[in-house]
Amino acid sequence: MNLTRGLVVLWLASLPASAAAQTVEIAPVGGYRFGGGFFERVTQQEVDLDGAPAVGLVVNVPLRDGLFVEALVTHQDARVSVPESAFAPSRRWRMIVEHYQAGGLQEFGTGRRARPYLTGLLGLTRYAADGDNEIRFTVSAGGGVKLMPVPRFGLRLDSRLFVTFVEAEGRAIACSPGICLVAFEADIVLQAEFTAGIVVVF
Repeated sequence: MNLTRGLVVLWLASLPASAAAQTVEIAPVGGYRFGGGFFERVTQQEVDLDGAPAVGLVVNVPLRDGLFVEALVTHQDARVSVPESAFAPSRRWRMIVEHYQAGGLQEFGTGRRARPYLTGLLGLTRYAADGDNEIRFTVSAGGGVKLMPVPRFGLRLDSRLFVTFVEAEGRAIACSPGICLVAFEADIVLQAEFTAGIVVVF
């Protein structure tokens, strides 16, 4: 988690002094992520594994009226068996999917013990297996609730959808003076994640 700590420190250092002086919420989270698109893309065949456990860290810095700056780092480590051929034993693949994102979170019911929220982030996805390492642009959206029975400790329940643009291509299909029609094609991978974590307020 050295990389995670470094990213969090760098992100906090880049905040304006007025925001950095406020309270900060840190939540280590864990859960399950569904969506096997990355696994099938790496192995180039169908894989009988929809998802795998995921862990991560969420950092929230309040701005005003329930609006937060949010940073998210998650890590998924999956191992799948893929048959090499009809007469050969299966090959064991280890695949890693990580998301590094930042954006905003809007909390509703500020000051209450149960605080629903919506969140939207963008950033990068890294997926890797057997020496192959790829980084792509990604966006996510989700929601959940913070349960805060005491001011500085609570529980965070989160659901999130990740959209990773694996391949994207745009091309002009017709042009006239001053106007062009552009066709855009994108190969995307979808993953849904459900996590829970402990919120600590500093």
